[in-house]
Order: sequence, then structure tokens, then C-alpha cells
Amino acid sequence: MMDGMRVVRDFVDVGALEEIPSLGARCVKTAMGDIAVFRTADDTVYALRNQCPHKAGPLSQGIVHGDAVTCPLHGWVISLQSGKAMGLDTGCTPRFSVKVEHGRVLLSVGVTA
Repeated sequence: MMDGMRVVRDFVDVGALEEIPSLGARCVKTAMGDIAVFRTADDTVYALRNQCPHKAGPLSQGIVHGDAVTCPLHGWVISLQSGKAMGLDTGCTPRFSVKVEHGRVLLSVGVTA
């Protein structure tokens, strides 16, 4: 069990939505590695492994714009919906199921794709 988190069915409560800045991210440490949980301008949440498919840059430190994040190391743009690199770049980072219920962000540590 992860410190400070509680399990809600198959999901882990990782905190309140307002704890994640709008157009920002929060890094969640799990047994499977670090997962970046992103919040868009319209309060949609996404979760990806916190590693760019290019050179493992920390996506949680990137710039969120629309439904994408730009890796802080080399500028790759990664789709928050699919985990795939956009534009001419190729590669994919695993994504995770995440949802918001009653203002709480719930993360499934089972890989979605």
C-alpha cells in the first residue's frame, strides 16, 4: 500500500483535484514506477508513466497544453489521451485509467494501453 493513499475498489485515491494545478501535473510514486497525473484547463485528468518515450524525460515537469504535454528535455509532444508522441516523433508511453469522483482523483495502477 502506498503511503497516504487509500484504495477505492480497483482505484487508489491520490488526492483532491484542486491539489493538481490547472495545466499542470502531480507525480505519484507506485510499485510500478512513477505515474504523472495531469489536469487540463477544463479539469480533465489523464495519467501516463512519468517517462517520455524519447529519453525518459519527466513528463510531470513538462508544459500541459490542450490534451498534450511537452517533454521538458527535448520538446517532444505527447498526447495525454493516448500516450503517443505527436507530429513527426514516434513512440508511446503507457497510460493509466484515472477518474474524478466527488472532487477526488482516483488512479488505477493497471496499465490501460
